[in-house]
Amino acid sequence: MTSAQRLLGWVVLLLVSGLMQGCSTLGARTAGERLDPWEKWNRKVFTFNEGLDEKVLKPVATGYSNVVPRPVRNGVDNFFGNAADAWSAINNFLQGKVQNGLHDVIRFGTNTVFGLAGVLDVATEFGLDHQYEDFGQTLGHWGVGAGAYIVWPVLGPSSIRESLAMPLDRAATPALAFNDGAVQWELTGLQIINTRANLLGASRVLDDIALDKYTFMRDAYLQRRRSLVYDGEDPPPPKGQAPTASPVEGEAEQPTDKAADTDKPGAPPPAAK
Repeated sequence: MTSAQRLLGWVVLLLVSGLMQGCSTLGARTAGERLDPWEKWNRKVFTFNEGLDEKVLKPVATGYSNVVPRPVRNGVDNFFGNAADAWSAINNFLQGKVQNGLHDVIRFGTNTVFGLAGVLDVATEFGLDHQYEDFGQTLGHWGVGAGAYIVWPVLGPSSIRESLAMPLDRAATPALAFNDGAVQWELTGLQIINTRANLLGASRVLDDIALDKYTFMRDAYLQRRRSLVYDGEDPPPPKGQAPTASPVEGEAEQPTDKAADTDKPGAPPPAAK
């Protein structure tokens, strides 16, 4: 599955989820304040990033996609994805997922040797599908909470935990395998433009359906990271507590005792004794 297909899937999932939940409530707004305490700053940075994308990245990516054939772009994806497989293997081992780590090692070796340094994804043909693990997921597996949501200039959406992991995750790129600074910049630029070209269709869908693009992107990012950290499952409950599902990682549970229920709008007052 390509990056564009994954993003489009998350866009559709968030849209359906939003329709089911209906209009925003006080509880949802309060949860957003907890998860996004720097929203004013984040919105300004988000607007800056959107302008940069609209004026620079999107036009370049559009021209790139018009000139470079899809098979070549797939080869670029596979090349950088092969390096990501090696990093996934390390993070799987750090998380104690030995079987998944061995899977990634075999996949990386297969594509490196038989797939022209990863340009061809022959491992998938053998049933060795791509698994994505990064150091942010490893920190989450170790019990580090996501923390507050933050949008970085140029780099985009993140959280406190993902920001701590970012230096290592960014270092896991083929560009840093070269000592030549010019080659590093060229490979980094190629990766960014190729990825943006793959997301052109998904971004058009997002522009059409998102009433508040900032909120939509924030919720999509947080839910996706939560799903990645917990492998699509609900996070384990604290010791001594029953399992409870939370729509977004880091969101505090709502009070459930009778006293708290009486504070909710529309709740009947306690019966007089």
